[in-house]
Amino acid sequence: MSNLIEFGRMVLSYGLLMIIIVVLMALGLFIGIRMAGRRSAKALQESAEETGAPAPGEDA
Repeated sequence: MSNLIEFGRMVLSYGLLMIIIVVLMALGLFIGIRMAGRRSAKALQESAEETGAPAPGEDA
């Protein structure tokens, strides 16, 4: 019976570790996508300023 309890504890322990890893990966992915979007928008705005064309979302 103690082996079964120990097995259950190990399964829960590794399950909790897996959940923590997945949450950290999702957070990193969200932050990375958000930063890439900001960088892309900034690059579009800078290129529009160089050419004299209005940036996307701006009125002409």
